[in-house]
Amino acid sequence: MRRLLFAMLSLVSVATQAAPDDFDEEYEKKPWQELALRLPPAPDHAAQIPFYVSAATDNRFSIDPKSLSVDSDGVIRYVLIITTSGGARNVTYEGMRCETRENRIYASGRLDGSWSKSRNNEWTRIKDVVANRHHAALFLEYFCPGGVIVANTAEALDALQRGVHPLNKRW
Repeated sequence: MRRLLFAMLSLVSVATQAAPDDFDEEYEKKPWQELALRLPPAPDHAAQIPFYVSAATDNRFSIDPKSLSVDSDGVIRYVLIITTSGGARNVTYEGMRCETRENRIYASGRLDGSWSKSRNNEWTRIKDVVANRHHAALFLEYFCPGGVIVANTAEALDALQRGVHPLNKRW
């Protein structure tokens, strides 16, 4: 009996030594660094992929698939095209961070296909409200299922083409 008790106490002792108390101190947390900005070519309006936002808007929303990228800094970058019911277009080059639930507008598109860099390009919190609901739709339904970034560009494109990310599908 004493041998069994000694063996159990020895195992407990070994187990506590295997998990050092300073584990968190050993883990090196690196500050986040955003990649340098590279503006994409003007969007191809014929190739854009539409996505659903809400029944509360008459605007049509789409992404230029050639501009879509899931980058090593954890940012999904894309050209967003918003078309009003009257036919006016708003084109922006944007980024989205799933880790922090934020988005940023890098530049706005001009009629001649060039870009105008945004004056206020700070990261802003994505809110699921009627105004600017398209950012919440992209975050919740396509690019960040469960708040986690898609693995790659192909997964993001697949979600847009399906109309919802497979992890968000409701039967």
